[in-house]
This record gives sequence, C-alpha cells and structure tokens, in this order.
Amino acid sequence: MKAMRLRAPASLDNLTLTDLADPGDPGPGEIRVRLSASSLNFHDYAVVVGMIPAADGRIPMSDGAGTVEAVGERVTQFKPGDTVVSIFFPDWIDGAPPATAFRGVPGDGIDGYAREVVVTPQHWFTRTPRGYSAAAAATLTCAGLTAWRALFVDGSTQPGSTVLVQGSGGVSVFALQFAKAAGAQVIATSSSDAKLERLKALGADELINYKEVPAWGAKALELTGGAGVDTVVEIGGAGTLDQSMMATRVGGHVALIGVLAGFAGPVQTGLLMAKNLRVQGLTVGSRRQQLDMIAGIEANGIRPIISDHFPLDCLADAFRHQAANGHFGKIVVDI
Repeated sequence: MKAMRLRAPASLDNLTLTDLADPGDPGPGEIRVRLSASSLNFHDYAVVVGMIPAADGRIPMSDGAGTVEAVGERVTQFKPGDTVVSIFFPDWIDGAPPATAFRGVPGDGIDGYAREVVVTPQHWFTRTPRGYSAAAAATLTCAGLTAWRALFVDGSTQPGSTVLVQGSGGVSVFALQFAKAAGAQVIATSSSDAKLERLKALGADELINYKEVPAWGAKALELTGGAGVDTVVEIGGAGTLDQSMMATRVGGHVALIGVLAGFAGPVQTGLLMAKNLRVQGLTVGSRRQQLDMIAGIEANGIRPIISDHFPLDCLADAFRHQAANGHFGKIVVDI
C-alpha cells in the first residue's frame, strides 16, 4: 500500500511516497479501514516542518476517514461497509484527558493516516455524520471537535450568546457554523475583506478587518455596546491574547487553541484579573465529545467548508498552500 513518510531532518522536501506492507486482517477488537481522505491542521504542519519532533519515518496526519473493510472478533461498534472517522486522542474515551494522551496522537506520537489502509482498535474511530463523504468527515477529527469543545464543552454557548472567531481557517469556520446553529451572535475577524465577506455569507453578524483596526478588541467591545463577547475562539496565541481579553465580557471565556501569532509573550495579567476572565487552553477532545458533535451536526444539517483538494502524493504542496494562507476552511487530502 502507498503511504507518505517524513524522513529526517523534518521538512516538506523530506515527505516521501513509499510502499508499505499491507497491515493484514484485524485481530480481536480491531477494524481494518480503507482510508479515503485526510485533512490538514496546523498541528500536522508543525510536525512535517520540525516544530514538533517526530520519529524518522513517521507517517503524518492526525485526521483520517474511510470505510471499514473487515472487523475482528468481539467488535461490536462497526461492521464492514460502515463509514468511519478517526479520533485525535485514540485512548481518550471520556472524562478528563489522560496524562499520556499526546504520546498516542496519530501523525505525531504514532504513525498517522497519510496511507491507504490501517488496522486499529475499534475505539480509535467513530461513525461519520449521515450523508457525509470521506472528505467531509476527515475535516472533523481535529478542527471540528476543537471548535465544538471550545463552544459547548468548555464554554456555554447558547441562543443569545456572543462569540468572536479569528480568521477563516478550519477551527474558526467550524466555530462560526456551530455558534450560528446554536443561535449565537458572531463577530469575525480577518485581514482580508474578501474572506470577511465569505464569513458574512456563512452568518457572521459583525466583521472586523484587524489590519485596518489593530485595536480590534476595543472594536469588539464597541460592537457589543460595551458589554464584551461571551467567548473568544483564540487561535493566535500570545500575539493576539491581549486583544481577545479586551474583547471579552467580565467573567467571560477565552478558548486558547492556537499559536499562530506566537508561542509565548507578555500577558496583561491585570486585565485578566480585572475582568475575572477564564482563559482555558484546550487541545481537541474526547471520543465521547466527537460523538456528541456528530449528533449536533446531524441535527442542524451542518456541512464543512472545504477549500481545496490535493492527492496524497502532493501532500507537500498541500502544506505549502496551507502556509501561504490562501485557503478558506479546510484543505483535504484525497487518498
């Protein structure tokens, strides 16, 4: 079978298409999945360019979706022909995240889904939303579930809430879609007027071009009549956190998800305390949360926004496109 491997030293030029032995039949409690799609996340990019260390020869990509080809003994959740999608933390089923969770992230601590076939324990996958293609389902594992957890697990988004989303990447677009489905008001930021118009078409109620309005936190306060937003989906990190805190209401919630604007930096702790804010880091979610998200998607008819498709052997080009920030929503790899 075909697979992409990342050779040392990690770089896009060292992603290599290789032939691997077929993994064979599933054992007890296992399923064999024919993968059809994956999707790109910043986490995957960080692995393939060496920001996150990975073993020489690692198969990248945390997201994978496809069809069950065979099941082993004692498999109760799936049958051949079922469409399935991977989970980001294979052994985080429910409750609090285990301390060892990151050691088993596909494409990082273990081999991922940039390949044609896998044999795994059945709980490493969930069902897909009804009517979803593999390409659509592959967008959910990381970006979809991160947005879901930010709004509905760690946050309490409901009708009448106000949510601020940053940019037009996968997490932000999902957060916009989920928030609108829940009856929330959404303020969207971007440096591109064209992308802001696309966010408006998806339901964003207010738009801020942060290049034109560098103090966008104060602008968000103004747009909420001085009250502030309930939740900020913070994908920038240290470089945008102060503006996010400025935008948030007293007692509000900043879901700290990304590091696109910096891994570390000064924080206005006085503002954090004065507003009694809850700034909570999060990384994706559990299997139970993924199943809850899928139920929510089906109830509301939500479809992912897919920007571009690349074949598996052009994975490096897909990452270059991601780095150029020309996409809107998710970039899918067809396997």
